[in-house]
Amino acid sequence: MIHHEMITDQELKLLIRQRKILFGGNRQLKIYGMLNCYSGKRMKRDNRVFFDTEAEAIILGYRPCGHCMKKAYMSWKNDSV
Repeated sequence: MIHHEMITDQELKLLIRQRKILFGGNRQLKIYGMLNCYSGKRMKRDNRVFFDTEAEAIILGYRPCGHCMKKAYMSWKNDSV
């Protein structure tokens, strides 16, 4: 997991181009999603974290975003009931 506040914008762009960052998440809400998600783009930089795999986010206790990852979210929701 990479905290957004710990890297520069140039480093972030490079990691995305190198496909070392594929998902973003909200550290306080424990939600992860796609980098192009509207909800994710609105969060504060201090709360934003990045993951290289979906498995990493899940292992760290994050749940899928209900906006950009509807299928994964519905599966998570049904499993947690």
